[in-house]
Order: sequence, then C-alpha cells, then structure tokens
Amino acid sequence: MSAATGSDRGVAAALAPPPDATPPVRHPEAPAPGTLLGAHYDQCFGCGEDQPHGLHLQARAGEGVTVTAEFTVRPAHQGAPGLAHGGVLTLALDETLGSLNWLLRVIAVTGRLETDFLRPVPVGATLHLQAHCTGVAGRKIYGSAVGRIGGPDGPVAVRADAVFVEVKLEHFTKHGRPQEINAALADPDQVKVARAFEVNP
Repeated sequence: MSAATGSDRGVAAALAPPPDATPPVRHPEAPAPGTLLGAHYDQCFGCGEDQPHGLHLQARAGEGVTVTAEFTVRPAHQGAPGLAHGGVLTLALDETLGSLNWLLRVIAVTGRLETDFLRPVPVGATLHLQAHCTGVAGRKIYGSAVGRIGGPDGPVAVRADAVFVEVKLEHFTKHGRPQEINAALADPDQVKVARAFEVNP
C-alpha cells in the first residue's frame, strides 16, 4: 500500500486531538449511563420524531463520554437499489457523534467529519453505532464513531472521525430560518426549547 499523501496526513491530523488537548470530562449533570437521550428537535432529520423519512435515530448515554445508537435502514434511505445511501450513513455517524455533546453539556456544531465506508448496508439492516469523545481543545471537541451491522459486536460497516466546535445559542438564532427558530423558542415546554439547540443541526 502506498504512503499517505501530505493532503491525507493533513486530514487525519485535523481530526485527531492536538497534543495539548485534555481528556473529555463527563458533566456532573449529564444523563446517567443507559438513559435514552431522545430527540433534540422534533424536525431533525437525524433524530426527530416528526420527520416521516428521517432516521429516527435513538442515542443512549454510555459510560464516560460515550454513546450508543441504532437506526434501521428503510426504503427511503437507499442509494443503490437495496442499499443505504452513503450520505444517510454519514448522517447517522454525525448524529451519534453530536450526541456526545449532551454528556459534556455544551452546544456544538459539526466542524469537520470524515467517513470510511467498509461494507454495504442493506435496506432492512439495523446499524448499531458507538461513539466516544477523544479529546477537547478549547472550543474544539474531537470524537470517533463506528457503525456495525448484524449486532452491536458485528462487523464494522462505517466509521468516522470528527471535530465539533462549541458555539453560543446566537449561532442558531442568527443563521436559522425565523419561522422555525421562533416556533422552537415559543414552545411552552422550556426543557424542549433548551434541547432543540443543544446539539448539531
């Protein structure tokens, strides 16, 4: 196998915590291990309950700064006939990695994500996802995730490394469409309002 190019090494370095990164620390008020995290926003294509063709991905808090999640590939998620679209698989990894921020209790958005596709994922298969935070450096939060088929210990089908960037609530209110922002903020359930802006859009 040929050596990685300078460009390849640059991508890998950008997604690895720098030497001065600190280990992630689970927030004292983070959901307990085993807790189902639920949707952060009902219209989110990754986890929202009100998206008819969304992934309806359900993440669960793990030990430390880890999460697990599952989603079953439906016909609306296919690219090639009978197989999950690569973009949908990337979305599943991104959504799972974004759920790590719930355990750190920060608002963060995806800054960069690189996905490796190792084997096809057929329609009807359940993707079992595992993600962990690998380090924190200033506003940057680093993480890795894998998706397995055939069970939580099955063969790895996809994997990703990512860096998230911590932001303030104004990131969403400044850049989102006013009707959705206002509707979310006007919800009388203030816990639901807070959750809508907790993880990556």
